[in-house]
Amino acid sequence: MFLAIDAGNTEMIYGVMDEERILFSSRLSTDRRKTADEYAVLFRDLLHIHHVSTEDIEGGIISSVVPPLKQNLQYAVFSITGKKCMIVGPGLKNGLRIRLDDPAELGADQVAAAVAARHQVQMPAVIFDVGTATTVSVLAENGDYLGGMIIPGPVLSLDALCRSSSLLPQISLDSEPARLIGTNTEDCMKSGVLYGNAAMVDGLIDRITGEIGKTPAVVMTGDTASAVAGLCRHSILVDPMLMLKGLRIIYLKNRKGSRKHTV
Repeated sequence: MFLAIDAGNTEMIYGVMDEERILFSSRLSTDRRKTADEYAVLFRDLLHIHHVSTEDIEGGIISSVVPPLKQNLQYAVFSITGKKCMIVGPGLKNGLRIRLDDPAELGADQVAAAVAARHQVQMPAVIFDVGTATTVSVLAENGDYLGGMIIPGPVLSLDALCRSSSLLPQISLDSEPARLIGTNTEDCMKSGVLYGNAAMVDGLIDRITGEIGKTPAVVMTGDTASAVAGLCRHSILVDPMLMLKGLRIIYLKNRKGSRKHTV
């Protein structure tokens, strides 16, 4: 068994898996103020809750879009397991051919998502990761990473709207709006954010299809993926475990003597 951690700006996904499956996963708040020791206690307690011994952990892998967290997370895992984690980045094999102006600019989370998508759906493909930022990744018919887009995510957009407008309340995006045309402030806000993002996703899929000349498979992951995808007109595969699946493949590609990887 090994650990996988995907640290985003708002949330991180912590999981334990083996070569075949994800044994358990947890979503945690990303807290830049936490020390390595605090994360170590948290990770150790999660293993205990799920009846996994630290002695059974053979290693780990971390992807992070929060640079200051990488060392703390790596140390936290080492302190409870005695094993050093791989860090997704230059020097780690991932099987992707990245056709960006500077391939090093591609986020570790986007690398993990693209690796998983290549093993899960037909190419070409578009991946939407709906988090603090919504990232869009476009994969060519041969699996090459072509590029993408970065857009303010639904929660970030909602937070900005509430901060800049004194009379608008804080609301949750956990459920779909009751109707498209809202009849009260909360419904109007929820409809605007979720239907607005769904319309954006549909429009981008159409435009990407026109640019690459083929209809892509579409995969969506992230905090509010289910809420947005449910309102889209295109067929979208929602996979909340996409990052962990990608991290598993990368880990197994780089684990000495291992060639086996499945989704």
